[in-house]
Amino acid sequence: MPAKLIDGKAIAATIRSEIKTEVDAMRAAHHRVPGLATVLVGARKDSQTYVRMKKKACAEVGITSFGHDLPADTSQEALLAVVRDLNANPEVDGILVQLPLPDHIDDEEILGAVSLEKDVDGFHPLNIGRLSMKRRDPLFVPCTPKGCIELLDRMAVEIQGKRAVVLGRSNIVGLPVAMLLLHRNATVTICHSRTRDLPEVVRSAEILIAAVGRAEMVKQDWVQPGAVVIDVGVNAVDDPASEKGYRLVGDVAFDEVKEVASAITPVPGGVGPMTIAMLLRNTLDSAQRRLT
Repeated sequence: MPAKLIDGKAIAATIRSEIKTEVDAMRAAHHRVPGLATVLVGARKDSQTYVRMKKKACAEVGITSFGHDLPADTSQEALLAVVRDLNANPEVDGILVQLPLPDHIDDEEILGAVSLEKDVDGFHPLNIGRLSMKRRDPLFVPCTPKGCIELLDRMAVEIQGKRAVVLGRSNIVGLPVAMLLLHRNATVTICHSRTRDLPEVVRSAEILIAAVGRAEMVKQDWVQPGAVVIDVGVNAVDDPASEKGYRLVGDVAFDEVKEVASAITPVPGGVGPMTIAMLLRNTLDSAQRRLT
């Protein structure tokens, strides 16, 4: 039987509707709404697109957005000054510095300068440090990993006690999602380019999170029957039949794997919409925390 489709677009729409209801209630009770500040340095087309999508999503749920678009030659100190101003602005509940930053800027220093209480991207060293420790709760969890776990929860997938494999060890997805799975009492294996017998290790997964950035790397015989597959990858492959000349695929060979998995996310329309939904959720949580 083909896998059940995990429709991230529909689930994200439900979450955004829930957030809008809470934002409306905050406006009625406290005469204010959450505020999210985005900081974009340079003119990368993909980064501009991401920031535009985030601003649009804020408008849809009633969150105020503050945009700061800076030239690519902005100095480290000038960027730090913008971050400090946003830290001090009482109307801003969340600060998102769009990555990647230009090469001359130390992104670690910039992310560390964001107020811990406004770190809605979840990349502050203290938030990441808390995530990596037992019985420590970060104020915020990075949005894409949080979205992966939310998809599992909304699909009523049991995590506790399951064998989970994370394919990829990036700071943005692989490592944080592994920590989240550990917090939920899964038995976790992290795979990477040096993993021996990689297909065999992946095949042990009852829950597979693929976040390695290689188009359709995970084949059908890598996946055990009945596994739940969350595909984080977004890769462009040539497709002469497409109007754009390419199409987007994940790290998982979807058409093959859906025949053996019990549930699987598509690409696009799976994890992607959840990332922005979780950013909105983190921003609302920040505003609610500051009110109380």
